[in-house]
Amino acid sequence: MALMALVVGAVVLLLVRGDDDTPTDGAAELAEEFLRAWPLDDEVEPAAELTDDPEAAASLLESVNRNLSPEGRETVSVGEPGEAAADAPTGAVAVPYTVVYDLGEGLPEWTVDSSITLVPAPEEDPTDTGWLVHWEPSLIHPDLADEQTLMRTTDKPERASVLAADGSELAGSGQVWSISVWPAVLTDPEEAWAAIDALDVGVDTEALAERVEQADPDRAVHVVTIRDELYEEHRDELHAVLGLRFDQSSRPLAYAARSVVGGVDPETGEGTSGLQARWDERLSGVPLTSVVIAERQSASAVETLAEGEGGIDGEPLETTIDPVLQEAAEEALAGQEQKGSIAALRPSTGEVLALADQPLDFARSAEGRYAPGSGFKVITAAALLEAGLTAEDVLGCPKEEVVRGYRFHNQDEFELGPDTTLHEAFTASCNTAFIGNRDRFEPETLRETALAFGVGGEWEAGLTTFDGSVPVADGESDLAASLIGQARVETSPLGMAAVAATVAAGEFHQPVLVPGESGEVWEPPTRLADSTVEELRRMMRATVTEGTASALRDVPGEPHAKTGTAEFATGENGELSTHAWMIGFLGEEDLAFAVLLEDGGSGGSHAGPVAARFLRAVVAAAG
Repeated sequence: MALMALVVGAVVLLLVRGDDDTPTDGAAELAEEFLRAWPLDDEVEPAAELTDDPEAAASLLESVNRNLSPEGRETVSVGEPGEAAADAPTGAVAVPYTVVYDLGEGLPEWTVDSSITLVPAPEEDPTDTGWLVHWEPSLIHPDLADEQTLMRTTDKPERASVLAADGSELAGSGQVWSISVWPAVLTDPEEAWAAIDALDVGVDTEALAERVEQADPDRAVHVVTIRDELYEEHRDELHAVLGLRFDQSSRPLAYAARSVVGGVDPETGEGTSGLQARWDERLSGVPLTSVVIAERQSASAVETLAEGEGGIDGEPLETTIDPVLQEAAEEALAGQEQKGSIAALRPSTGEVLALADQPLDFARSAEGRYAPGSGFKVITAAALLEAGLTAEDVLGCPKEEVVRGYRFHNQDEFELGPDTTLHEAFTASCNTAFIGNRDRFEPETLRETALAFGVGGEWEAGLTTFDGSVPVADGESDLAASLIGQARVETSPLGMAAVAATVAAGEFHQPVLVPGESGEVWEPPTRLADSTVEELRRMMRATVTEGTASALRDVPGEPHAKTGTAEFATGENGELSTHAWMIGFLGEEDLAFAVLLEDGGSGGSHAGPVAARFLRAVVAAAG
């Protein structure tokens, strides 16, 4: 006996052959050649041509390669040719072999013991070895039968819920149905397209028809995933179509705070945005990957051959969202034609109570970057107070203030006169009063003061946030515009809610949405003096009772507020539009808020009524 070792790429063949003059000579050579030609990709013809049924061999080899997707066959050992099975063709011999598959992440190495049956080549069509591989599915795996294939399957565990503070679901698993087309079984495409059109879910059936025509007949083409109630409504019509396939599963469905909760890709099951993306690994768990024998026509699993170590359910994600306040915020925004956001915090702890956005395209309430306009005067006024001024010190409020040739004016170009105090300038939101006192500020004063409110910090809130930016002033004009929340000053609605919360609590508490999981909490380098906080509280309350935040005057709960109207350039010609802001807190509740309406209006007349609706609902819910 002779022992031969052949190395082919990453495949090692150990071949035990009989003596050269035995009747099986040539059979072992062909087994070796077939194993060497057996591909890991779609180039199956060289191996298939060595069989007595090249068409069937190519079809199954392609199917296995596609559905199993092995990364390699690390070793193949070939035994001595011996007696074939009783039902094998006359003159056949069997060559046993062992294959160790590398199936990549999620599965251990998988060993398959099988055998290759070889038959003498016909005299009219001789081969170099005198043999042909007798094609049968069991060549690939001994349990594989006709019309079956090997497949890698991934069973994803049920995705865990995103929870509100009271344990109710902001997003949880709901029953959905995945509809797909099985090209090989589809007999009446037009009937199928009509049934899908009737769902009215935006499927382009012309494009679908092209995808189905170009698809492998043996492979399902995904169409759409629909909620259980829509499926039940159209069940009879859908099931009447031969070639449509329906798979029921659970899928995360968002019920509230949808822009913040984010989405999940229906195909991959991975979080694509918001909390679903940020906490995807925790929520999704660990899937179970298996190798199965499956029916080729239906892809239904028949037998499990190997399993990975997954199958671990996801872990729920608890948030600080108050479902009552979240609903109040969403209802307050409902019906607005403008894009907008509401952010609400608990000043004493920094817990995020509500984040609402309209539309739901992204979480602008936490991630948006906007000039805060006059809402930023809370910080500007704090800087003056920290420098030693009082609310009764005179600033003046002329009609306009000219800085380096640029004219700054007040909304509607009002003026209050030279005896206007800081208190009066704040409550009336006089731009020229603050800009006219710009010589009281160093270039870095605003940036340093803003940090005491958390603006410009580095938060770890448990979700993606824009924490504000207040650059050191670059010249007199930049400083003048920054004093009224323009120029390069930017914040988010959540950031401005934190400004109001700092006044309410007397110190900054970093906003947190995911308690205990958000990492190190950011602390400001300094805190405001108690006297500064008291003056800000009085001025914010007066802004409601006698100033620009009059929309809140009749709201119970002793609201404190500051309005803001931020200009920004739009279009190619630089036309000016405005963002409307109102920020504040309820003196009788542990609640701070910010309301933003994009592209139009002023803080008092536009953002104010939205804030009033929100706060009234909050007070009513509190009883």
